[in-house]
Amino acid sequence: MGKGVKAAVIGGVFAVMLGGAGYGTYTIVSALSGDGGGSGVAAERKPGPLGEDEVEKTSAAFFAAWEKGEAARAASYTNNDAAAEQLLTAYGDDARITDVRITPGAVRGTTVPYAVKAKVVHDGRSKPLSYRSRLTVVRGLTTGRALVDWQPSVVHPALKKDDTLVTGESAAPPVQAVGRDGSELTKEKYPSLGPVLDALRDKYGERAGGTPGVELVVRHTAGDAPDTPLLTLAEGRPGKLTTTISPTAQAAAERAVKRFAQSSVVAVKPSTGEVLAVANHRRDAFNAAFQGQAAPGSTMKIITAAMLIDNGVTSMNGPAPCPGTAVWQSQTFNNLTGLAPKENATLADSFMRSCNTAFVKLIDEKPLTGASLAQEAEQRFGLGRDDWKTGIASFDGSVPAVDGPDRAAGAIGQGQVQMSPLNMASVTATAITGTFRQPYLVTPELDGRQLAQAQGLKASTAAQLKQMMRLTATQGTAREAMRSLSGDIGAKTGSAEVDGNARSNSWFTGFRGDLAAAAMTEEGGHGGDAAGPIVAAVLRTGG
Repeated sequence: MGKGVKAAVIGGVFAVMLGGAGYGTYTIVSALSGDGGGSGVAAERKPGPLGEDEVEKTSAAFFAAWEKGEAARAASYTNNDAAAEQLLTAYGDDARITDVRITPGAVRGTTVPYAVKAKVVHDGRSKPLSYRSRLTVVRGLTTGRALVDWQPSVVHPALKKDDTLVTGESAAPPVQAVGRDGSELTKEKYPSLGPVLDALRDKYGERAGGTPGVELVVRHTAGDAPDTPLLTLAEGRPGKLTTTISPTAQAAAERAVKRFAQSSVVAVKPSTGEVLAVANHRRDAFNAAFQGQAAPGSTMKIITAAMLIDNGVTSMNGPAPCPGTAVWQSQTFNNLTGLAPKENATLADSFMRSCNTAFVKLIDEKPLTGASLAQEAEQRFGLGRDDWKTGIASFDGSVPAVDGPDRAAGAIGQGQVQMSPLNMASVTATAITGTFRQPYLVTPELDGRQLAQAQGLKASTAAQLKQMMRLTATQGTAREAMRSLSGDIGAKTGSAEVDGNARSNSWFTGFRGDLAAAAMTEEGGHGGDAAGPIVAAVLRTGG
């Protein structure tokens, strides 16, 4: 195959290959370039597991070429030489990183940890750079060579698919973000706020009146994510940006999410819509609290109950029988294990016990249609219209109009319904006040943006929802999580099954006075198990 033809073919699959770790992708590269080896050195195929000597020899050769700035040669020791060469070339040319020294640690199986020390040089300025990362060595599928399993994090741990490194004038001036009390919000004090602060800087840096500096950054070429600063060579002048964050609530949220992996929480002030806290504890830097899209489980029953009340199907003290099972269009729905049937249950009973079958049985009552739940969500709770303007990127929820089995599943927060913790905190705020106030992190007066509007709820509907949430917090499924809280409290639990996961996602939303919060923990189990304690910890602060 000619060199030009080969390059064209590789370019056609480049976007898929950049992650580098998948063997499906790896097979494509192997077929084109003999397992990514661009050096042209013949090697005898070796079957079986890698020996420690092979791991050490391959990683040492890769490190040596990397230190010398020989991007093509370093890439030849990987299983994706096209992607590796591009990123390693940018490491020197665009990121301006020189004098690279790599110190490998002890080999652990096929993994090699290492420390990198280097310099970043730009327009006469120089600053030291140091970090740690690791790589894994695999055996090539076609040649049997020992090769570095390529992924961007090999170059720097902050790099992910489609990322690169760049040194130059900052894309946006720095900002000094402050909370509602005037105190500064920093990544050091509130680590989980890092992506939020980066997003605020990207959007409001110039408007806040700052001047840019010179930085080494991770440039995210996929999507609209802002640059992630890694090293500052020349300080810019920050502009001051006031946010709605409550340092007290934020500190509590940061501590709470650390208790459970893959957790996110948002707190809002129902009387205004101001976001008081946003925290994530995740393996990635994704702001799932604002942008997550997942089935919310039984926390969705707040909206479903509102739909039933608003359409005259039943009321808080009206009938909502809770049988052991319910069948909707040939699909059988069950309750949580251990929940006893209750044929004479009221809506309040079934809500506070989180009875799935009660809600499934009621969704075909007249005048309800397949569009009724979507209409309730959009018109009353302001969801699913893609018009929220919080100040940074956010997901506005999705409750599509559907028929078939997904209509019943949607009523209990499964099927095609998707929410974020921000959405569910807003749902609680609307439920207890009767007024939809779009959540926001930065005042709309700063940039003249128009906040989303919705009808909100009838006073009688809001009063019933608030009372049912109170009962759930004091007598129902949320009782254990909320038992240490005093004052006017209410809550709703939820657990959402996800295909392929051993445990359900844990959801919980609640209020205490003029503070509402919602949390989600991936594979956290029942709502009260993980998400519940997170929400309770934030509500305890009182905002």
